[in-house]
Amino acid sequence: MTSCLNSAPRRADRRKGGPIIVPITAETTLMFREASEAGQVARRQRAANAGVLDALGKRLRGDSPRAVVTLARGSSDCAATFARYLIERRAGVLTSSASPSVASVYDSVPDMHGALVIAISQSGRSPDLCTAAARAKRQGATILALVNDAGSPLARDADICLPLHAGPERSVAATKSFIASLTAALDLIAHWTEDVGLSAALDALPDQLDAAWQCDWTPALPLLESVRSLYVAGRGHGFGIAQEAALKFKETCGFHAEAYSAAEIRHGPMAIVGKGFPVLMFGQSDASLESIADLARDFTARGATVLRAGVPGEGGVVLPVITADPLTAPVLAIASFYRMVNALAVRRGLDPDSPPHLRKVTETV
Repeated sequence: MTSCLNSAPRRADRRKGGPIIVPITAETTLMFREASEAGQVARRQRAANAGVLDALGKRLRGDSPRAVVTLARGSSDCAATFARYLIERRAGVLTSSASPSVASVYDSVPDMHGALVIAISQSGRSPDLCTAAARAKRQGATILALVNDAGSPLARDADICLPLHAGPERSVAATKSFIASLTAALDLIAHWTEDVGLSAALDALPDQLDAAWQCDWTPALPLLESVRSLYVAGRGHGFGIAQEAALKFKETCGFHAEAYSAAEIRHGPMAIVGKGFPVLMFGQSDASLESIADLARDFTARGATVLRAGVPGEGGVVLPVITADPLTAPVLAIASFYRMVNALAVRRGLDPDSPPHLRKVTETV
C-alpha cells in the first residue's frame, strides 16, 4: 500500500496462481461490495429476528431494566451511541456506555443488578468485551448480544443473542455490519415500545438503503482529496453516525477527523474553524435540525468548506439524502457516505480494505 496522494493503489491477486499485482478501483474493493449489500442485510435481519424480538419486547415491557449499559469498541461503539439516544428517548430508560477496561484491566465491575447490558460486536471475540460481559452477568446484569458471528464466545455466553445477519465481512473497514447494528437497535426499540410508526419505517428501510447507495456524493471528492483534518458534526441519534464517519475517514483515508455533537463544537472546537476548514454535517428532520442548520450558517460565515447531508441552508455543498423517517434517516446517510469514503480512499492512493496497522478482529484486553 502507498500513502502517496493520487497514485493508483494496487494489491496482489493470487487467485490465478500469482501473485499478480492489479490496480484497485473504487468498484473493486471489498468495502464497496460489502457496503452495497446493506439493503439485503436489512431485509434478511428483519425477517430472521422477528420471533426473538417479539419475545424480547414483551419481556422488556413486563420487566423494564432499571438501566441500560452499552458495551462496544470501534464502529460498534458508534452504533452504541446511536442506540443510547433511541433508548433514552423512546423507552425512557437511562442508558450509559461501559468502559470494558474497568473489568478487563482493573478487575472491577459496578453493581449491575437489574441492568440490561447491550454488547455490540461484529466478531464477538474481543477479549475485553467478553470479559466485561461475563463480569457484568455475574454482577446481576442481563446480557443482550448484537453480534454478527452467532457462534462467537460473546454470543454463546449472552442471555439473549440478536444476530446481525450481515454475512461474512472481509474488509477491515466495517460497513454492512455497522448498518446491521443500527437496524437491530431500531428493531429492538420498535418491539420494546410497540411503535407502529417505527415498524413501518423499518419495513421501508431495505429499499431505501438500496436507493441511498445510489446517491451521488462525488462532489465531495475534490474537496476532500488533499485535506489533512476535518470535523464531522451531528446531533441526537445522528451523532453516532458522525462518530462513525470520522472513524472511517481516519481508518480508510489516512487523515485526522473528529466527530462532535453540533452543540459541543461551540464549546471550544469552533475556535479552529476558519476559511477553507472542511466540515461534514449530518442532520435529520427532528427537534435537533434547527440547531444543526444554525451551526452550518456560522461555519459558512467563517468561510469553512461545509458539506451538508440532510442539513438545510445556503452555501456549501449539498449531498443528496433519501427522505425518510427521522429515526431511520441517519442509517441511510451513512450508507451513502460509505460509497463516497471508499472512493475517496482510492482517490488518495489507499486500499480501504487494508488500513495500516489494523486487523479485522481487534484483540484488546
